Amino acid sequence: MSSNTYRIAALAGDGIGPEVMREALSVLRAVGEKFSLKFDVTEAPVGWAGIDAAGKALPDATLELCRRSDSILFGSVGLPDRDPTIPKEQRPERAALLRIRKEFGLFAQGPGSCLPAAP
Repeated sequence: MSSNTYRIAALAGDGIGPEVMREALSVLRAVGEKFSLKFDVTEAPVGWAGIDAAGKALPDATLELCRRSDSILFGSVGLPDRDPTIPKEQRPERAALLRIRKEFGLFAQGPGSCLPAAP
């Protein structure tokens, strides 16, 4: 890809995630137009959408997409009232969100931001 094209993995997730993702992608397109940047956005399931699509909260294909991307745009995961029989370790909050943080060395700092883990 050219130096002005960025690969973005867009993971909308659950609940309000898809609605927020639509707006975030709209903002991303506006930024691209204003600054002559190109974004190659690929959407993939995560959270309950991942469980519904592939049987697990962070499908292997979604994780691989994240590895190949320059950035991950993450919506939200977790529907606390959905299927309480699934073990905690397999629920979206742990099996998707925490795994992505661990895989990429990220931690949350303030509302809505993730930065590389401190050394």
